[in-house]
Amino acid sequence: MFIPLHDANDLKHIRLQWVTWSLIALNVIVWLFTGLAGDDSEFTANVILGLGFIPSVVHDFAELPASLVLVPEDATYVTYSFLHANWIHLGSNMLFLWVFGDNVEDAMGHIRFLIFYVLCAVAGAFAHGLLLPESDGPLIGASGAVAGVVAAYLMLHPRVRVWVLVLGRIPLPLPAFIPLLFWIALQFFMVVADLDGEVSWGAHIGGIVAGAVLVLFLRRPGVPLFDRVIDTPKAVIHETPSAGSGKPTPAAPPPRWGR
Repeated sequence: MFIPLHDANDLKHIRLQWVTWSLIALNVIVWLFTGLAGDDSEFTANVILGLGFIPSVVHDFAELPASLVLVPEDATYVTYSFLHANWIHLGSNMLFLWVFGDNVEDAMGHIRFLIFYVLCAVAGAFAHGLLLPESDGPLIGASGAVAGVVAAYLMLHPRVRVWVLVLGRIPLPLPAFIPLLFWIALQFFMVVADLDGEVSWGAHIGGIVAGAVLVLFLRRPGVPLFDRVIDTPKAVIHETPSAGSGKPTPAAPPPRWGR
C-alpha cells in the first residue's frame, strides 16, 4: 500500500479550501468527543450505535432500542461518515482528504464539493447495505466519501505528481494515476476476497463509483478531465503588403456570418 504525502497541484479557482478544512475539523472534533471517552465506554458505544449506519436496522431486519435512536434511520446514511474507530482510522481518512480534497473542491466550488462529499458518503453506505443487508454491525468512517474524492481526483488530475510513501518507508514522486489506480483496483479485489472482513470494501466501491460519476456533472463549466488543457485560439491577423512601402498592413477582417 501507499500513504499520500503531498501533491504539487495549485488551486486555480478558489483561494482557500475551507470546505475540506471544515470537514477535517468536524471529523476530528467528533472523534475527540468519542475517543476521549474511551473506545470501550458506554457513551462511545451508544453514539456509534445511534449514528452509525446499521444495514439490518435500515432494511427493517432489526430495530434499535428507543434509547439508542439519536437520529432518523435515513440520516445515518450521512452521520456514520463522521465517526471513527480510533486515531489511525481517523488519520488515514483525513490524510487522503487533506491531500486530494482541495483540488476537487477547487474544480467544483465550495457548495458543489460539499454536496459531492455528502452524496459519496450516502453512496458508500448504500453499497455497504446492498452487499450486507442483514449486517448488525454499525458502519462508521469517512472512507466512502473519501473514496469518492480519490476517484474524482484521478479523473481530474491523473498526471499530477504526488509524493507517496510506498510500503510505509519509501518516499516516491509518482504520477497520480499509478498509486490511485492501484488503490482503486485493490478495493475491487478486496470486496470479493474479504467481503465479511472488518473493513467495508463495499462502502469504498460505492464511494468510488459515485465520485467518478458525480465529477462529470459537478465540476465547474470549462474544467477539463484527465489534465487536458483547453486553449482558446488567439485571433489571427492576416497581413498583406501595402502598396509602395513593402511593409505588411493588416488585412480587412473577414465579414461576420449573416452580413
